[in-house]
Amino acid sequence: QVQLVESGGGLVQLGGSLRLSCAASGSIASIYIMGWYRQAPGKQRELVASTSGDSTNYADSVKGRFTLTISRENARNTVNLQMVRLKPEDTAVYYCYSSAIYQTYWGQGTQVTVSS
Repeated sequence: QVQLVESGGGLVQLGGSLRLSCAASGSIASIYIMGWYRQAPGKQRELVASTSGDSTNYADSVKGRFTLTISRENARNTVNLQMVRLKPEDTAVYYCYSSAIYQTYWGQGTQVTVSS
């Protein structure tokens, strides 16, 4: 089992910045990808960014504005999503996820709201 604990998110103005963090604990040796999805009201969940540690991928809509990093220490993996130059269309619930052997795990979700 893997447990994911998210932090960060909130309300920010157009052009502002936020940082989301997600700490994974438990059977982290089985994890091979971590990242973030988001879901805006009335829209499908979409992949924002993911990393295997060796490579990182971003949605076209966030390239150049979002940076995903991963750290591994003390039996915990942490992914941080630094978001800058935020736009109203970035408003969504952001979900951390980790893909492990046999299963994908999800965080509880954190709201990001960008006001214009």
